[in-house]
Amino acid sequence: MARPRKFDEQQVLDTARERFWSGGYAATRMEDIAEATGLGKGSLYGAFGGKRELFHRVFDDYCGSVVDAVSQQLRGDDADAYARLSAHVHAVTAATVADTAHRGCLLAKGAAELAEHDETVAKRARAAIEALHALLEDDIAACQRYGDIAADADPGKLAALVLAVLRGIEALGKAGASEERLTDIASTALAVLPRPAH
Repeated sequence: MARPRKFDEQQVLDTARERFWSGGYAATRMEDIAEATGLGKGSLYGAFGGKRELFHRVFDDYCGSVVDAVSQQLRGDDADAYARLSAHVHAVTAATVADTAHRGCLLAKGAAELAEHDETVAKRARAAIEALHALLEDDIAACQRYGDIAADADPGKLAALVLAVLRGIEALGKAGASEERLTDIASTALAVLPRPAH
């Protein structure tokens, strides 16, 4: 009978995530993760498989947590939909500004490094982006129902634009763009959303 594991799996995944996030996939060795977690490499391999399988678990967890967090930020009554959208755009901007290490988003970082050669990462990244788009589209449709965004605009296309702007803010922040520049982009993105004619 297998002995029960004597470690907190989520804690190990969190520690591995920090290593992959800071160093990237290629530069992170299982030895580094073993040292950071205090586990032997044998325990890591036994619990998670190799480095690629461990990264898949970490990446899947991270993508899920991002989608869950955005879902909590954007779901609610139609009356507050525009305020939620605005708060979300500014929250992403503030988080980007606060990322003084310029680590960026692990979803973008992992996809950029691995998606071309790793179908598991590519599929998970696509699913996460599609989920984020759907959440934005639902919120923009709620804004339209309440009369805060023009009813004749395509909510899917507006959601794609907002998502592209948010991903762009994260990329520019990683490249060292100033807080003022990023805040201006966020405000402009919200300002160009079509308002109803009064």
